[in-house]
Amino acid sequence: MSQDTPRPKRGLKRPIEVVRAELLKDADTKRIAKSVGMELEAYVELVLEYAQDKDKEPMIAVVSDEELHAKGFKTPTNEDVAKLLTKAAKGELGVNEEFEKSEFSSARAPKGPSLTGESGSNAGLKTDPALLDQVKKGGGKG
Repeated sequence: MSQDTPRPKRGLKRPIEVVRAELLKDADTKRIAKSVGMELEAYVELVLEYAQDKDKEPMIAVVSDEELHAKGFKTPTNEDVAKLLTKAAKGELGVNEEFEKSEFSSARAPKGPSLTGESGSNAGLKTDPALLDQVKKGGGKG
């Protein structure tokens, strides 16, 4: 086989029509489409596009805050981000209500340090006060 021969796409193992029908009926798919502000049909087609070609890289658009504001999006301030990072470092974020409804089982999750700050497998790990101070000050600036 020559190196010029394109690799076959790694994708769906079932007919696309079957997968499309399942996605259109799926409650989680409907919820996700709504949460990302897309019409269900457009969201399903986007999912199928990536499902048909597992090697396809997602497109990322980087835009300025001004462009986002012009389109009606609210961007977080430096203080908002610092507060979020401080809460994360202290383990105060908790779990999203939608996540709780998802029936995800942490029994299948890999074992490792707690992300909630609770004691357990993260024995000996402590929040670094200097790191918290840096976050509160805006990342060590000024």
